[in-house]
Amino acid sequence: MASGDTLKSSFGVAAESNGMGKPFLFINNLIKDFGDNRVVNNVSLTINKGDIFALLGSSGCGKSTLLRMLAGFETPTSGEIILDGKNIVGDAPYHRPINMMFQSYALFPHLTVWDNIAFGLRREGMAKEEIADRVEKMLALVQLESFGKRKPYQLSGGQQQRVALARSLAKRPQLLLLDEPLAALDKKLRERTQLELVNIIEQVGVTCVMVTHDQEEAMAMACRIAVMSEGVILQTGEPNHVYETPNCRFVADFIGSVNMFTGELEVDEPDHVVISTPECKHYVGHGITGTLGMSVSVAVRPEKISVSVEAPDQQYNCVHGEVVELAYLGSYTVYHIKLASGMTIKASVSNSVRHGAFHPKWGDKLFAYWTDDAMVVLTS
Repeated sequence: MASGDTLKSSFGVAAESNGMGKPFLFINNLIKDFGDNRVVNNVSLTINKGDIFALLGSSGCGKSTLLRMLAGFETPTSGEIILDGKNIVGDAPYHRPINMMFQSYALFPHLTVWDNIAFGLRREGMAKEEIADRVEKMLALVQLESFGKRKPYQLSGGQQQRVALARSLAKRPQLLLLDEPLAALDKKLRERTQLELVNIIEQVGVTCVMVTHDQEEAMAMACRIAVMSEGVILQTGEPNHVYETPNCRFVADFIGSVNMFTGELEVDEPDHVVISTPECKHYVGHGITGTLGMSVSVAVRPEKISVSVEAPDQQYNCVHGEVVELAYLGSYTVYHIKLASGMTIKASVSNSVRHGAFHPKWGDKLFAYWTDDAMVVLTS
């Protein structure tokens, strides 16, 4: 990896003085219509300088269209995109201090790695000596110094991804856009490349907006995420906050795995509520703003659930059922437990003991239970 001094001279930006943490990109009331179809619906976001910000959502939710509007490839129907104090909506893509790395990497197959990285610099009319210096520094940054003479087809998927990143960073953009940057890689390589990519972006200090449908990728790479559905931002926040305290059923279900119980609010006190569902009574250790009898959902993550053969000593937050499926995943096992109501819940149990006595099998009866702070109550 390039040294800190090399990075500063390469980008002309020192990480300690580049204004990281300050509001840098404002997206205000952005709307995009294709005919009668509203793809992006009144989106507003604030992204700080130096952030790696992820737009997360399923296919067709509008996240890629939003990214293309930032790049200038699509024109908003209405709204503002303010980058570093300037509204760039009317600017052509080549006049924006923005570079975009595409899902396919879009490398030129007939050019070497070196020439792929140099391509945009030559288009700008940069001097040959400066181009050579910049390309060599980009190759060092992505640890491909010895690959400059190779063609893209002679590289692995992970190496091609790093070449595309180097080309995107070579022009020193103020904003880097990543469209499903790791989708073409297999799972193991994708996990390793996530860390490499974040390390490079953070060393350079460039602000980054990435689009992904992979919630694990967003959680691993981004310092903040926005969950989108049907053109609307449903929730924005740090990954752990969105995961632990989703604000609606869609976010709870989309981010990770969740058990969702539906019932009615039976007790509503300032310090606790009781929710009655067909499966059990849920005692939640905090109050909510609601009315008795209203329909609510209780979300419990599988890893928050404990299981045992013996009944636990608690009146609430406990169910009993039969193991109908299990999946051994190395560090943990997921038990699918069918309850008397017909609902099947999932419980993730750590395999911390290699040869422990507790090994439930298909058909075994188990109690599943959780604490009063393990749940999130959802009203929408």
